[in-house]
Amino acid sequence: MKTDSLAVDLSGLSLANPTMLASGILGYTAETLKSIVEAGAGAVVTKSVGLKPRKGYPNPTVVQASCGLINAMGLANPGIDKFVHEIRGAKVAFDVPLVVSVYGYSESEYASVSRKAVAAGADAVELNLSCPHVKETGSEIGQDAEILEQVVKKVKSSVQKPVFVKLTPNVTSITDIAEAAVDAGADALTLTNTVKAIAIDAATALPILGNKVGGLSGPAIKPIALRCVYDVYERVKVPIIGCGGVTDWRDAVEFLLAGASVVQIGSAIALKGPRVFKAIAHGIQEYLANKGFDGVEKIVGLAHRK
Repeated sequence: MKTDSLAVDLSGLSLANPTMLASGILGYTAETLKSIVEAGAGAVVTKSVGLKPRKGYPNPTVVQASCGLINAMGLANPGIDKFVHEIRGAKVAFDVPLVVSVYGYSESEYASVSRKAVAAGADAVELNLSCPHVKETGSEIGQDAEILEQVVKKVKSSVQKPVFVKLTPNVTSITDIAEAAVDAGADALTLTNTVKAIAIDAATALPILGNKVGGLSGPAIKPIALRCVYDVYERVKVPIIGCGGVTDWRDAVEFLLAGASVVQIGSAIALKGPRVFKAIAHGIQEYLANKGFDGVEKIVGLAHRK
């Protein structure tokens, strides 16, 4: 769906509407990304890719919760050297912005993967900072402001495309982490990643996931993600990408009112199928018309008015 009222400029990227595919959902190949574009997404984000191939965690990797999904995929990916084929294929297959999600275990790894992704045609990179640092085993990079700043600065100095930083909600103060990312040069912030969770089988008396602990996504985390967007909007001046529990147009509008410029959609695809993108874009368009707004940017942060 493309209308002037829904058009968004996201750090220099032109989106026909404020919806994006979230990383980790149908972002494995150029073909699956194309199917999401055809379903109406304004931009797409790939599965997180690293410097080297990774098998990920053993099965089971996903379990259904009462109001969402808990997954522990373990960043399974073929490595950037093979994934560049999918990036190039995607750039031929469609013309909406292509964002490549990148992870690493050091500043140099993030920078190296980002350079290769951009060289292959990525319009932007999104830094997945929810993996442990080689020097800080057991601690997510996104939980340490100093390490996060080093990663962002290294990537920013290595590529000439927008750098989005995806923050984890598993921190004491996400506003402090957000400010550190922006000070380091982040062009936009994605709020947020999954929330740490676990599922236990009463019959076996054991954790269900192969990795025991996973990340909760879907409707259950929407209030958490919404609060993160609301708080961070008051502290930074870069665009915010809302992510976490967006399943319909009302959810999307709430994120926009809280301060997000666009929203990412992930778990809702499993519940409603790819058509959810067009449905949400249409709902936002009707909301704007009913409220008398001529552009989606007019409602960004509106919930903060005094």
